[in-house]
Amino acid sequence: MAVKTLVLHHLGEQRYAGFNSTGQQVLFDNSEVKVGVSPMEALLGALAACTAVDVVEIMRKRKTPLASYRIEAEGERADAIPARYIKITLKHIGKGTGITREQLEKAVHLSHEKYCSVAATLNCPIEVVAEVEE
Repeated sequence: MAVKTLVLHHLGEQRYAGFNSTGQQVLFDNSEVKVGVSPMEALLGALAACTAVDVVEIMRKRKTPLASYRIEAEGERADAIPARYIKITLKHIGKGTGITREQLEKAVHLSHEKYCSVAATLNCPIEVVAEVEE
């Protein structure tokens, strides 16, 4: 079983730096003046990036590489606390020589239904354990 880790450090106000096991950094920011993304925006970004990696690779392997590609992610949040996402929409926009809408749709479907581990995590119950130590 593979294990991923991230250590999060409080930087002051509502800013946090997360570091993975090899030192790459991500900045989370819920301060009034933002210099990073909010945790909920980061979740949208994680889902979009996960499926983008799959779609780009699927299209490349099919010898129809994308010349341009982006995902517009939108999350609709509940009014109650916690304001969890109740709906996430990912709009895939891709172009390239010889690429059809059907080919892109198939790659997107494969990612969302088979390959994207972030989507799979969001679609299933998950155990979250919160521990405290001094």
